Amino acid sequence: MTDKLIWNPKAECMLLKERERLQLDRLQHIVKYAYENIAYYKKSFDAAGVKPSDIKSLKDIVKLPFTSKEDLRSAYPFGMFAVPHEEILEIHTSSGTTGRPVVVGYTAGDLELWGEVMARALSMAGTTKADWVQNAYGYGLFTGGLGVHYGARKIGANIVPISAGNTKRQLEIIKDFGTTILTCTPSYTLYLAEVAGEEGIDLKKCKLRAGVFGAEMWTEKMREEIEKRLHLSALNIYGLTEIIGPGVSQECMEKAGLHLQEDHFFPEVISPDSLVPVEEAHKGELVLTTLTREGTPMIRFRTKDITALNHGICKCGRTTVKMDRITGRSDDMMKIRGVIVFPSQIEKALLEIPGIEPHYKIIITRPHQLDELEVQVETSKKMFSDEIRHIEEMKNNIESHVERAIGIRIKVALVEPKSIQRSEGKARRVFDMRNMK
Repeated sequence: MTDKLIWNPKAECMLLKERERLQLDRLQHIVKYAYENIAYYKKSFDAAGVKPSDIKSLKDIVKLPFTSKEDLRSAYPFGMFAVPHEEILEIHTSSGTTGRPVVVGYTAGDLELWGEVMARALSMAGTTKADWVQNAYGYGLFTGGLGVHYGARKIGANIVPISAGNTKRQLEIIKDFGTTILTCTPSYTLYLAEVAGEEGIDLKKCKLRAGVFGAEMWTEKMREEIEKRLHLSALNIYGLTEIIGPGVSQECMEKAGLHLQEDHFFPEVISPDSLVPVEEAHKGELVLTTLTREGTPMIRFRTKDITALNHGICKCGRTTVKMDRITGRSDDMMKIRGVIVFPSQIEKALLEIPGIEPHYKIIITRPHQLDELEVQVETSKKMFSDEIRHIEEMKNNIESHVERAIGIRIKVALVEPKSIQRSEGKARRVFDMRNMK
């Protein structure tokens, strides 16, 4: 890969020792900054018996207490702001579906930072000034839409700010405008492909070249399905509202892990049980510290996302640490009859089976004393119209295949095509009915 496709070669290809010096300088600054400007951090540090001056090396970060989403909710709405409201230019929030939303503020410097890391991310997908970027992430309080927008604008690409939804219009624009880069959730791409088939639009004849897909977990099998149906290179992006939004990390064309922007976000991976760091390449929970955020700095934020970190020089030339694809969340683990199961394990197993569609629901119930796991799976039109005995054979094959993958017996219900609700944003896969009356 040439330098013209690396947005910031100085930062993205920095030598390890040089980057560590920069990280330490920024870590010491942000810890002091948070302690002096946010009451929560002063109270938290004091309770842990640690002062900003105690951070003398990067390893000393373990002396600092963690920040959780519950801490941020307790500070609702503006308790985590480090600057006066007059310096905040933009506010974003989490969805708030499981409690009070998390509120984060962006200064002019933060918006510049966001545009920078998103320009790096989009450049990993090959985005240049000559590209048309169709941004089908939602605009508004959700960070996805505006994050992509700022990055594409920094590059100088043509932006189609269509936002989420209006699927037929999305397809018309892909065809008529000659969209080359698509950004949206991975589950929505499959819906786009489905509607394209119904509308007689041949995506193979369109100019789509790459897609930047995130905001939900997806598997390697899902990537294969997306690339087959949309005829583009599907790349994974990662981010979260509490840290900056999208742009924390992104896959390059090597598809061998997501490059994390270490000069702005310091990563750790810890054991969700012991809360101590794990060895390199070992899976655990990702913890992130913002090194340059001004509006709402975050110190050791527990993301709950399960991944691993790997250092080394990528074939693309970047030297930043790479994080593995997110395989689940420490609070998203399903414990079924004593066995830990992640939704991604089920998705991977399902997509290995020909004849079923990549649309499914996982339903957990407890009708008596034991948990039961049912997976509703869409079949293809041909399969659904097949003889009953063939459908029964398919159901049994799926149950056996998934059981081998996750280690417990499940029930499979084959449902007719298009009966599972499609999502224009984050797809909801798991329905836990155990605590519902």
